[in-house]
Amino acid sequence: MHSKNVKTASNQKSTADKKSAAAFRTISEVAEELDVQQHVLRFWETKFSHVKPMKRGGGRRFYRPEDVELLKAIHTLLYQEGYTIKGVQKLLAGSKNKVLEKLNELDDNEPLLQADVKAQEEEAAVAKPVIKSEQKQELKDMLEELKSLRSMLHA
Repeated sequence: MHSKNVKTASNQKSTADKKSAAAFRTISEVAEELDVQQHVLRFWETKFSHVKPMKRGGGRRFYRPEDVELLKAIHTLLYQEGYTIKGVQKLLAGSKNKVLEKLNELDDNEPLLQADVKAQEEEAAVAKPVIKSEQKQELKDMLEELKSLRSMLHA
């Protein structure tokens, strides 16, 4: 039986961690960094025309730092922000730099999706206003006065 060399987090650092930020990455390094399977990256190449790794002899893929950055952005949009592939394609239709800038500019509290906006609106609607006892009494007095005026009008 053949035994495979298995990498474990406790005894080996990933190759990507050892390389400089400007170094090219293999598909296995990028897949490991993004925590996706290699076939997912190859699939993304078919769906996102901006993802174009360099290919060397034998079809080996090498991703430039800007490719890795774009793949991280795509990963974030798909897996964390809930975008569909078609939604990310629309974002990329303008420019890949536009997508990267948008992700860099995002405020942690800024909603990205319509569902996030709706959830924030629902939270605001559910939140009960804080009314001080003086204000509460003033409102009760106003209500009594309005009821009194209404009864005069109906009399």
